[in-house]
Amino acid sequence: MLIAIPDLLDMPGVAAIRAIIDAADWVDGNITSGHQSALAKNNLQLPEDGVAAKKAGQMILDALGRSPLFIAAALPLRIFPPLFNSYAGGQSFGVHVDNAVRIQAGTGFRVRSDLSVTVFLEPPEAYEGGELTIETQFGVQQVKLPAGHAVLYPSSSLHRVEPVASGRRVASFFWLQSMIRDDAARQMLFDLDRSVQGVAAQLGQDHAEVIRLTGVYHNLLRRWADV
Repeated sequence: MLIAIPDLLDMPGVAAIRAIIDAADWVDGNITSGHQSALAKNNLQLPEDGVAAKKAGQMILDALGRSPLFIAAALPLRIFPPLFNSYAGGQSFGVHVDNAVRIQAGTGFRVRSDLSVTVFLEPPEAYEGGELTIETQFGVQQVKLPAGHAVLYPSSSLHRVEPVASGRRVASFFWLQSMIRDDAARQMLFDLDRSVQGVAAQLGQDHAEVIRLTGVYHNLLRRWADV
């Protein structure tokens, strides 16, 4: 499952987040790396326990809560607080798989990383390179979206950030634990949800077929959900 979330943030939202994080002090990105990632990672990052990361991260969490597409696709149970990174001057992040469990520093909060999320915070024309390259069952996909757009993809996938040859790539990134552990089951529920919405738009929410399909969706969710 690789799904783009258009306009998660509007332009004023992007500008507000950038004003917060651009004024903060950035550090070596390996402060949150596991052993494998540390061998491949070369970027800057905001300290996750800093005021700027917490304030800007809450703005992204609020936007996620307002996105029906994100909720339908991810079926989130727990979301790791958003982090922020920056690439420039040839910096990159080589091929890696995200850690299976992410633990918030200094707390007992942890999530199983079912899905990874990147929220782009820099216009794509402002930097060269920096594509998020994800190896999927359908081949290699490269993602470089407008500022304010997000992409959702399996944390188990091999992925990398290509070198940034010029300009600066700024983004938020984080992980989430879905109510549905299995990616194929989650995809089926997402497809069914979109179909229910499409039929409802044609026939009305109170049509017998819409009610029956909605029941199928919730009964599958009830069968598969881990809450």
